[in-house]
Amino acid sequence: MIVSIEKALEKAVEVLKNGKIVVAPTDTLYGMLADATNEEVVRRLYTIRRPSGKPFLILIPDETWIDKLCLELPKEYENLLKVEGLTLILKTSCGKFSYINRGSLAARIPRRGFIKELLKRFAKPVVAPSVNPEGKKPAETISEAVKYFGEKVALYVDAGEIKGEPSTILDLKEGIKIVREGKVKKEEIEKILNRKL
Repeated sequence: MIVSIEKALEKAVEVLKNGKIVVAPTDTLYGMLADATNEEVVRRLYTIRRPSGKPFLILIPDETWIDKLCLELPKEYENLLKVEGLTLILKTSCGKFSYINRGSLAARIPRRGFIKELLKRFAKPVVAPSVNPEGKKPAETISEAVKYFGEKVALYVDAGEIKGEPSTILDLKEGIKIVREGKVKKEEIEKILNRKL
């Protein structure tokens, strides 16, 4: 089912609660969203989106989920959590959600738009890979997304064409390392931390 973004919020929350997959705009590109606390739907998403089993990043509604997911965020990096479009790979101190937790988790808090509202209403984290079969180009429109995944996705939220950059991924497990430079540039991160990387 395809719905326009203006009418999608309630429906998207309902679909996520029912353990199904939603394609919707995130704070970077279109994402394939599924309830991160529901093992069955996460495993299903792995099957259709990422057979290699490489970890998905998760989008969290707010800071309280850092503790709920047993994520270790060093004090000197807390400011990075507030940066739009920055995903942090953090060590985990417990085995909760072992189907997505491999000793670490990549997480970010969306700061604006539909995805921020959706997470606020849903009140749980979602896994959110980009909308493409492994190795293909991310979908920039809903028609591309439908071509890729068709009936395997329960709801498509149409926000027109989205040509964004993926998030920048920072690994904070041991010190700090840029894994992927995307929306947030190295210089910006250096400015926030007040040191060179």
